[in-house]
Amino acid sequence: MLVVDLSRALAGPHAGMMLGDLGARVIKVERPDGGDDARAWGPPFLTAPARDGRPEETVSTYFLSANRNKESITLDLKDAADRELLTELIRRADVLIENFRPGTLDRLGFDPGRLEELNPRLVLLSISGFGHDGPEADRAGYDQILQGEAGLMSLTGADAGSPQKAGVPIGDLLGGIHGVVGVLAALVERERTGRGKVVRTSLLSSLVGVLAFQATRWTVGGDSPHAIGNQHPSIAPYGAFRCADGVVQISVGSDPLWRTFAPLIGVDPEEERWATNGRRVADRDALIAHIEGVFAASTRAELLASLGAAGIPAGTVRTVDEVFEWDQARSQGLALGVHHEVLGDLTLQGGPLRMFDFDGTETGRVRHDAPPLLGEHTEAVREWLAV
Repeated sequence: MLVVDLSRALAGPHAGMMLGDLGARVIKVERPDGGDDARAWGPPFLTAPARDGRPEETVSTYFLSANRNKESITLDLKDAADRELLTELIRRADVLIENFRPGTLDRLGFDPGRLEELNPRLVLLSISGFGHDGPEADRAGYDQILQGEAGLMSLTGADAGSPQKAGVPIGDLLGGIHGVVGVLAALVERERTGRGKVVRTSLLSSLVGVLAFQATRWTVGGDSPHAIGNQHPSIAPYGAFRCADGVVQISVGSDPLWRTFAPLIGVDPEEERWATNGRRVADRDALIAHIEGVFAASTRAELLASLGAAGIPAGTVRTVDEVFEWDQARSQGLALGVHHEVLGDLTLQGGPLRMFDFDGTETGRVRHDAPPLLGEHTEAVREWLAV
């Protein structure tokens, strides 16, 4: 599969990277004057020394997070010759990714009708901020703005008066992930029909689409939820609890688990005020206070050992550096080694999917390429296209 990636920043590039991880050839098309916006997002930056006629340049660690397994070419889409090269790429492509503002691709001469004329089998993935139609389609869509507009920030934070964004650009990432789901479905349909499809998603739809039980709490139950910190709004005890040297997290997600957990904190599981999940949720503050009073005498390690032995789901709160030093994360391929053209050996976060044959043999992409330098593959792609 050939994927032509016109996108920049994070949502579209993340989609392109996922398709590259799955084995597609991904050609990333960038502006000659600086390339993808994310190349300038930092610090931190790494320094790529001058070599082979290339000047010294800085490499954004942000860019490195979303662009592995891609080739980079530079094109000025206002230039007729470069648009002709893009036209030839589109003729050969299976998938085209773009996250311009709605209408931008049309103004460049590549509206859906023209794309279908060039390549009837093409799957076009378009990712926008607020959607491609509707009264606010023209608004610029940046992740944190959409986290607020889509309701996510009202659910995240210590309380209703302290809205908080997620620690990663989750709207961008979900937009890319949902885009890939749509692309794969369109490619499957193409096997039956022989024709491509336009796939559209947005940061708004991706975020609203994962509000999950918080959405139906309002749409069905008439109860508008708000942030309550690190506790679950519908299950108790479920969340983060202070102990002697930090925080542990527990998930007592059923009444059978409660009957196992209660004796560990000196409580009769049939005690009336906490006997059912509904009663525990209603009396959450008192329950939290009791649990933290018991946990105050023990360290995280001691609690995780005793909870684990009892079969109570529990965990700690790791920092990012601790995650990448964790044997379990490494066992899942989540610390990925690549060799960068000028930076040398790097460790990137690995992809979330693994493929196996039924005999247990791991398959899929076995070699991963580091994110490319700006325009690193321009000449090679031009020669391949003979344009």
